[in-house]
Amino acid sequence: MYAAGLIAAALQVLLVGPAPSSPPAPTATQVRAAFLHAWQGYRRYAWGHDDLDPLSRKPHDWYGVSLLMTPVDAYDTMLLMGLSDEAADTKRLILERLSFDQDVSVQVFEVTIRLLGGLLSAYEMDGDPRFLQLAADLGERLLPAFRSPTGMPFRYVNLRTGATRDPVSNPAEIGTLMLEFGTLARLTGRPVYYTTAKRAAEQLFARRSPIGLVGSTIDVRTGAWQDSTSHVGGGIDSWYEYLLKSWRLFGDEDFRRMWEASVGPMHRWLADERFGGLWYGQADMATGARTGTRFGSLEAFLPAVLALAGDTARAARLMASVYRMWTTFGIEPETLDYATMTIGDEPGYELRPESLESAFYLYRLTGDARYRTMGAAMWTAIDRWTRTDAGFAALADVATRTKRDRMHSFFFAETLKYAYLLLAPAETLDLHAVVFNTEAHPLRVMR
Repeated sequence: MYAAGLIAAALQVLLVGPAPSSPPAPTATQVRAAFLHAWQGYRRYAWGHDDLDPLSRKPHDWYGVSLLMTPVDAYDTMLLMGLSDEAADTKRLILERLSFDQDVSVQVFEVTIRLLGGLLSAYEMDGDPRFLQLAADLGERLLPAFRSPTGMPFRYVNLRTGATRDPVSNPAEIGTLMLEFGTLARLTGRPVYYTTAKRAAEQLFARRSPIGLVGSTIDVRTGAWQDSTSHVGGGIDSWYEYLLKSWRLFGDEDFRRMWEASVGPMHRWLADERFGGLWYGQADMATGARTGTRFGSLEAFLPAVLALAGDTARAARLMASVYRMWTTFGIEPETLDYATMTIGDEPGYELRPESLESAFYLYRLTGDARYRTMGAAMWTAIDRWTRTDAGFAALADVATRTKRDRMHSFFFAETLKYAYLLLAPAETLDLHAVVFNTEAHPLRVMR
């Protein structure tokens, strides 16, 4: 038997070569270098624009005019990484060119988490009052979005005229504004920002179903649900995140009560045990009946939130499922059918940060090195499969590794930041002194 084993091993080497050795674990220095690689691509091909399309090497602006999405999103990551020269150039660009006096209709949610959150974090970390002035100007221009009969915001608002559109919104876009507007209220001394965003969250909370779930879409004019499907993925995900984080950032007991009233039903009706693992799927908000078994890159935020809430046991089980999603395909797909363990209808990878975010939180909150190992493996896959000559590109299909011409600003704000913080010394950031908004902009805890 022993000789047969040696012969089999020798044949294996002759036929396919020696077993590949594991690549060395990445370091924070290597992630920092990856940030510089992507930033140099943006600097060369898209300076002064919102984003870089890394395959065509062309700039991309969201609304026809630039609002400097990537520079604002990237600035606090530069400060955390100690990239002083790049930060100085970026600060100069933002303060000289960024203007919100634009006749464009912007998505309230995206502009709030990226630009308002980024400017507030820049002010708190840098101290230059011009960052706060820009944030206050933007906040004032976003306020008309909340002028609906319910107080829940329209999805779009014109920055110059205040005209609104798109009344059918979702829990994430309604409930993911509190950290930014609350911080703006605290820093400017104008309570209207806090009360306006809080009222929107309370109005949504009041419209939960009798079993405690929210649906996918709701009309902010009437308060009537348009889609009764409940889940923890895109369109609802950060609703749960901000209930917990608003309590942690501001010490507001109303948000504690809303979180505690929401998390139990989420576990009862959306959690799903398959293949010995824990997943979260879809259910009808009124009955709790299972309607789908879809999980993906956006749902991967949940282990981080559960760990932050102190439920590290459940977070650990869900993180194991997240990591299985990564290792099954070599890199996570946007959607997975966990009942069959097959890629869903969105086969790409958009450079998303949520899995790395969860690995970071679990590592920092438990000290368990296996989460650092998980996150390091994720970053290694991202670096291997998405790097281009001009930056990093989303994948159109994780099975074929075909690239797509897109590098979102959140790659700088979140993906690179969480990878760096996961691998950097703990003293790089005091996790108990800040609360990250959903775009990973750190906001100071000052109750």
